[in-house]
Amino acid sequence: MSKILELREKRAKAWEAAKAFLDSKRGNDGLLTAEDAATYDKMEADVVSLGKEVERLERQAVVDLELSKPTSAPITGRPAHAPDGETKTGRATDDYKRAFWNVMRSKAARPEVLDALQIGTDSEGGFLVPDEFEHTLVEALQEENIFRSLAHVIQTSSGDRKIPVTTTKGTASWVDEEGLIPESDDAFGQVSISAFKLATMLKVSEELLNDSVFNLETYIATEFARRIGNREEESFFIGDGAGKPTGVFAVVGGAELGVTTASATAITADEIIDLFYSLKSPYRKKAVFVTNDSTVKAIRKLKDNQGQYLWQPSITAGTPDTILNRPVKTSAYVPVIASESKPIAFGDFQYYWIADRQGRSFKRLNELYAPTGQVGFMASQRVDGKLILPEAIKVLKMKA
Repeated sequence: MSKILELREKRAKAWEAAKAFLDSKRGNDGLLTAEDAATYDKMEADVVSLGKEVERLERQAVVDLELSKPTSAPITGRPAHAPDGETKTGRATDDYKRAFWNVMRSKAARPEVLDALQIGTDSEGGFLVPDEFEHTLVEALQEENIFRSLAHVIQTSSGDRKIPVTTTKGTASWVDEEGLIPESDDAFGQVSISAFKLATMLKVSEELLNDSVFNLETYIATEFARRIGNREEESFFIGDGAGKPTGVFAVVGGAELGVTTASATAITADEIIDLFYSLKSPYRKKAVFVTNDSTVKAIRKLKDNQGQYLWQPSITAGTPDTILNRPVKTSAYVPVIASESKPIAFGDFQYYWIADRQGRSFKRLNELYAPTGQVGFMASQRVDGKLILPEAIKVLKMKA
């Protein structure tokens, strides 16, 4: 942890030096010479590199902590019962977990193995992952997909979920003594969350599959998380709702417009401040900025009316960088600065709901890749996502 703190302090000092250089080299017209611009770009690149290294070390610390946990716990309850006294049932049982991975590893499963898997057979011929392994997958998705750490995630057992939403609120009125009190009711609507199928195919050589040293569970969880997580995050940001979730930046069903810039290629400090205050104050309490790395690079050079830079690096472990004292997150799937694009979203992302339909399915494919000595694994899940309250997130749009 001391190394992480050291790098954070070094990053903060590098950023202060970059700001001082930028202020000292700007001409009367506010521009830099080509040589000074190149020097500043290198200083800024060092700040970015230090930030990436801090993120890597923090992820490594999380993994080290997880691996350092004991692999077994002392038995404090009766056998066949969970440590907390609750009996494991269904896909949470050790028998199901053991049988599941025996089938994944072995082409020919024993009858008792197939009997144990009857409780987890899905409608498409695969097997639903054991409960404990499913929890591992969810954790991996959160690591790969920044959107899941911001949004509200629910579990659904059916294809559709109806969510009641208040569309307009009633008001109070001044009335005369013994006057008629006017009616003013709240109006309610519904948002329907469906379940779209997201799938991928994994291939493992037979040599690796038969190697007891090869950790099949970890490999599938990691690779599944990487592929599914990336595609999920893309749809949660820019999905159009056609066979996939509706993204925050979608034209229909997305966030509300907060600010339109005066330029098609540049953003000003005043426009980001306007975006900040375009969001109602109750939402600003938990709001975050979400943007692309290239947009953050442009924002780093902007100052407010007091001469303070809008972007500030974090010097405390576990806390993100900030813009106007609100956390900033970056994703490669947020649009970049371009004509008519929406490069920044600001709001409370807890009003974006992600619905996971319970049960992620795996199917072993023995014959498809047999000529090449490989075994295929088909992984799929059903998920949808929608912004339940559009006014909770505002976007900045570039001028046409």
